[in-house]
Amino acid sequence: MIDVLKAMQALVAVVDSGSFVAAAEMLDTSTAAISRQISGLEAHLGARLLHRTTRRISVTSAGQEYYSRAKIILGDVAEAEAIVGQQSLQPKGLLRISAPLSYGNHELARLLPEFMARYPELTLDIDLTDRVVDLAFEGIDVAIRISQSLTSQVVARRIKPIEIILCAAPAYLARRGFPDSPQALAEHDTLSYSYLATGENWHFFDQDRREVTVRVQSRIHASNGDLLTRLGVAGGGIIIQPAFIVAEHIANGSLVPLLPDWHLGEYHLYAVYLSRKHLSAKVRALIDFLVEKA
Repeated sequence: MIDVLKAMQALVAVVDSGSFVAAAEMLDTSTAAISRQISGLEAHLGARLLHRTTRRISVTSAGQEYYSRAKIILGDVAEAEAIVGQQSLQPKGLLRISAPLSYGNHELARLLPEFMARYPELTLDIDLTDRVVDLAFEGIDVAIRISQSLTSQVVARRIKPIEIILCAAPAYLARRGFPDSPQALAEHDTLSYSYLATGENWHFFDQDRREVTVRVQSRIHASNGDLLTRLGVAGGGIIIQPAFIVAEHIANGSLVPLLPDWHLGEYHLYAVYLSRKHLSAKVRALIDFLVEKA
């Protein structure tokens, strides 16, 4: 009879390490034992989890889904054992984080050294991407997102407000003039962020919270805020970007804020994690740290 938990551990070790040999070393067993456990698991499930060749191992689509779920289950088992054994739940092990590329480069790079010094038993695997990741499928523990709101289908904690700024370079404004209203943006060169939820419909609010929506027609769309900011600094057009990207450029005069009587809505930084009754110590540690320091 197969020990499913041990087989799960074997599969996770193989996927994480990339080989049967490394997985065997990680679990202090033999490669033959690892192979038997995974073969037994595949027979038990009636599905192939790994493609094996003499050169490499790759994960099947079914294997990726099972691997993601297995990591969650194994984490829950470890935490349950710690609770029953009355052990202190110190954050340790691998913490997988997904974050937007620009936020990772500008903010996480500043914050994480202190976080790692505080929790020396943690190791981090950071995936920087602006797309919305599937936490369960991709084995992500925490996803950092910037949004006006999140769907009720995700579990999240609001970390802090994120100011979004409309701005352009002095050279562009000297050439094309200052927009005097949100509606005037329709006649300007704009640079759009590909993952903006509202697309090319830019929403503005005045001090009385009255809303104006402007349909811009950008000639350049990009999936990264730093690229758009560089294009903006070079005079390529008007951009809307988070303050953590453009603040330095505004301070040195290479970008100029526009339409000061209007704002672009309320955005927040969120930490998104899987819906589980008991939050793991490592996930809780990161979220609490971001609330404290971000």
